[in-house]
Amino acid sequence: MMKFHISTFGCQMNEHDTEKIIWVLEKIGYQQTNNRNEADIIIFNTCAVRKTAEDRAFGQLGELQDLKRKNPDLIIAVCGCLMQKEEIRDYFLSKHKHIDIVFGTNNIHKLPQLIDRHLRTGDKVIDVIEDTREISDNIDSNRKYSYKAFVDIMYGCNNFCSYCIVPYTRGRERSRSVKSIINEVENLAQTGCKEITLLGQNVNSYGKTLEEKTTFSQLLALLNKIEGIERIRFMTSHPKDFSDELIEAYKSLDKLCNHLHLPVQSGSNRILKLMNRNYTKEQYLERIYKLREEIPDIAITTDIIVGFPGETEEDFEETLDLIKKAKFDSAFTFLYSIREGTNAAKMTNQIPDEIKHDRFQRLLDVLYPIGLESNKRLIKTVQKVLVEEISKNDENILSGRTECNKLVHFKGSRDIIGQIVDVEITNVKTFTLEGRMV
Repeated sequence: MMKFHISTFGCQMNEHDTEKIIWVLEKIGYQQTNNRNEADIIIFNTCAVRKTAEDRAFGQLGELQDLKRKNPDLIIAVCGCLMQKEEIRDYFLSKHKHIDIVFGTNNIHKLPQLIDRHLRTGDKVIDVIEDTREISDNIDSNRKYSYKAFVDIMYGCNNFCSYCIVPYTRGRERSRSVKSIINEVENLAQTGCKEITLLGQNVNSYGKTLEEKTTFSQLLALLNKIEGIERIRFMTSHPKDFSDELIEAYKSLDKLCNHLHLPVQSGSNRILKLMNRNYTKEQYLERIYKLREEIPDIAITTDIIVGFPGETEEDFEETLDLIKKAKFDSAFTFLYSIREGTNAAKMTNQIPDEIKHDRFQRLLDVLYPIGLESNKRLIKTVQKVLVEEISKNDENILSGRTECNKLVHFKGSRDIIGQIVDVEITNVKTFTLEGRMV
């Protein structure tokens, strides 16, 4: 039996694409292995959003040259967002001539044919669909977990933020049909799945490309009715499209988890305009205040970029001010990195690394205490936790997430993995909670 090994770089969408790749390969008789040395085919699923993910993929690809020399029959395949851009793809191939197969985000279903073509001819195979309006719903997924699952509801993006390469790698926005999404979620529920996370670059735009218009909130209401599903999450939401209808959904839908990830990126209106985000700091905070007024216990997380081209000290102070006012539970924080092909990459006033790193640390110094205070409010409360896994360091310690998406560690046995249990919070740290089952 032929074996494959896959490495995934990047976001939840890439993780879900990997689940699809695993399903495709297992359908044709391949077996997954965690050991690269015993694999017949090694696949890198790459990310173009962050420079760190690109650098990791680039470095590890170089390490495969030794494996290829030892085993000339080894097939090395690269896919994902990085391969969607011709100039990046050409650069990769010029530096890594040991790559055998290249495919993109839009043709995962063709992987068996690409492998067959390479095996028959021995030629390098490159098959990338750079732009498409089509959606392939005939690909299933080999889910990493049985009790929780990612569900794509739309692909691509129309926002063209000046720092982001996604519209150029995943194409323009297109929504899956309501019927296909409901069918997938119903099938997941029948196999014991309790929690779904809906994926899209901007889920608030869901339905705009459908003939029968359906808003994202209406889709949530339909999914809320599916028996067996107990939790609904989604990523990610754009502030400019965050509607009162979605706030109402948080109030009325019992399965919609009380957590929102709403990327702000910067607190400076000048920088937000340069980023092409199409909202102001004041508009963003108005949404946050209204949401907290309607759902006081909701957890709100965000994304923040430090060191965007032209960012002044005053701009950065505006970001710190926004953090203090929004009181985020946590944030994904990033140093700005140039992504070739984006408008921001052409800006001449790039920020020196030493200033970026100084601001980054100051950002964390403000952000972390606010997150810790948020966690402290949960001490002595009982939280419903979906048990996800056993600790790597202690087989008696389990971990799982609350409805507000906070990670909890507590004592328990592996036979309750996949169940939702009550846990009293006894201690908190900046990033995690500790508790005991009750």
